[in-house]
Amino acid sequence: MPGLEVFVVGVGMTPFGRHPELDVKALARAAIEAALADAGLAAAAVEAAYFANATQGHMEGQDMVRGEIALRAMGIGGIPVVNVENACASGSTALQLAVTALRAGDADIALAVGAEKMVSADRERMFSVFDGAWDVAEPERSAAALMALGAGVEPPPGSRSDKPYSVFMDVYAAFARFHMKRFGTTQRQLAAVAAKNHAHSVDNPLSQYRKAYSIDEVLAAPPIAYPLTLPMCSPISDGGAAVIVATAAGMKRHRIDPKRAVRVLAVALQSGSDRAADDVHLHVSALAARRAYAAAGVGPEDIDVAEVHDATAMGEIIQVENLGFCAFGDGGALAERGETCIGGRLPVNPSGGLESKGHPIGATGLGQIHELVTQLRGEAGTRQVAGARTAIAENGGGLHGIEEAVACVTLLQHDAV
Repeated sequence: MPGLEVFVVGVGMTPFGRHPELDVKALARAAIEAALADAGLAAAAVEAAYFANATQGHMEGQDMVRGEIALRAMGIGGIPVVNVENACASGSTALQLAVTALRAGDADIALAVGAEKMVSADRERMFSVFDGAWDVAEPERSAAALMALGAGVEPPPGSRSDKPYSVFMDVYAAFARFHMKRFGTTQRQLAAVAAKNHAHSVDNPLSQYRKAYSIDEVLAAPPIAYPLTLPMCSPISDGGAAVIVATAAGMKRHRIDPKRAVRVLAVALQSGSDRAADDVHLHVSALAARRAYAAAGVGPEDIDVAEVHDATAMGEIIQVENLGFCAFGDGGALAERGETCIGGRLPVNPSGGLESKGHPIGATGLGQIHELVTQLRGEAGTRQVAGARTAIAENGGGLHGIEEAVACVTLLQHDAV
């Protein structure tokens, strides 16, 4: 990727979960203050900010200037502030913009922050927020295309929840039934992914859920939409996450410790295409991953740890294939063999993933970066991936056609010291 080198120098994150006492401003402030402290910087050092949020307009009516308002409340103003909405990929898109600005020489210190206040006593409003993440002019057509994906795999009686849930659980259920039909993926393999992620989350103090499940317990849990059960699905979450990036000049000027700086190798942002369902190799995340690998000069074989967008367990299976960790169709078997566990060949979602860490949409992608930077610095404690030096994050958002509307793939590396 051309331009100046860029480094992650500070990360901060609130616990994800239910925070009735905190609003968007407070969540953003907590994450930013943690990132500034991690970098050893004062707020005045920030030269540009990118504020990711997808739901505040729907939930509170704050349709515009969300970032300017949230940041001014904590004393950050007088700088460029860009508001970023890219569905569940809002946070990673904010980081991509911050990195691009630094590579272009527009600033030496930039902030990417995401914050969401999604949990509400108004359950209808809480779940309907997701209805705006696909083409609202053609919802019936979108639903029909998705249902066609899963045709031929009949959901058993009693395998659908009668309680409200996000429309995206139906989306991922359709993806799963297609994968089962096309590749022979099993519900037990989906459960293996979920059990692994919940086991990882036990050692993450910032995770929304920290309870371990066995594969059989995941299978026996309440159904959502076949083949998905409750522990296979990400929850509704509040939370904030922030990442501070710097050029070498910015690090030198502010005396930032280079030993803790993590190099940004590449950030590839990609929108989807009108591909055929069977052309899985043209999935938006697969295309973004190839661009990121080419820009960074590394490949799947060089990755030591990954965070992927597992809004459901099926999401992880799809994305490990898209990132080239196994052949298309082998993602479920990869998890079932234990290769994606901490201690396995390539640990995926050591944070616990969205399924257990939580999924506050605008903060999600930056929460992934928080985990990977922590891993690459060797600061992850009991969930540390041994020898982690090169990491990848995949963060997707929305739906357009038969796949995510957008995907962002980020590659990070920490130089051996």
